[in-house]
Amino acid sequence: MEKTIFFAPDILSNPELPFEEGQHCIKVLRKKEGDEIFLTDGKGCFYDARIIQAHPKHCIVDIVNTVKTPKNWNFNLQIAFAPTKNIDRIEWFAEKATEIGIDRFYPILCDHSERKEIKAQRIEKILISAMKQSQKATLPQLDEMQQFRKFIDQDFEGQKFIAHCYEQEKRELKEIYKKGNNALILIGPEGDFSEKEVEMAIAKGFIPVSLGESRLRTETAALVACHTIHVLN
Repeated sequence: MEKTIFFAPDILSNPELPFEEGQHCIKVLRKKEGDEIFLTDGKGCFYDARIIQAHPKHCIVDIVNTVKTPKNWNFNLQIAFAPTKNIDRIEWFAEKATEIGIDRFYPILCDHSERKEIKAQRIEKILISAMKQSQKATLPQLDEMQQFRKFIDQDFEGQKFIAHCYEQEKRELKEIYKKGNNALILIGPEGDFSEKEVEMAIAKGFIPVSLGESRLRTETAALVACHTIHVLN
């Protein structure tokens, strides 16, 4: 039987479960003082803890044991994506990529973007849930949305790719990615990147790639890219 995992990012400095986690622990699961529970800080550690104060609004615990749990992939994987008009699709991608394994999400604003903003707090909850469901101890980072042109100026140690649908010379991601390397992959909006954006990214060292023969939706392309890197490793 799988253990219920509670998320407490500041557990080492604050022995109290976050409000929603405490409510779930005490009101829903009916845990009592003296019961042992399982926690993660989302920073690479699991904790065995004992409840010492069982109140729905103030669930206080004592750490019994710490288990350092490195992520189960030995590379850094980051995906920058243009959020879709239907936000459910991006939430689906964020959930599934977290289950597979990813280090960082970058929402980006492109020339053809239909969505100009996202509700980061809602996506953060989805990431936490997916991390716990997939029994991971590392929570991916979700950055604030930023302009494409500003984003591609950032430094990155590893291979950088831009996936697009234009008829120009490009190789498949699975052919050009080198096993064990860090990877940053750009995924465009529903109308694709503009040709100017593709040119700018290539000038900044991004390698143009294809994700296969089919024309994919934004969220599908992003997940295929994520899964491809894991399969190749």
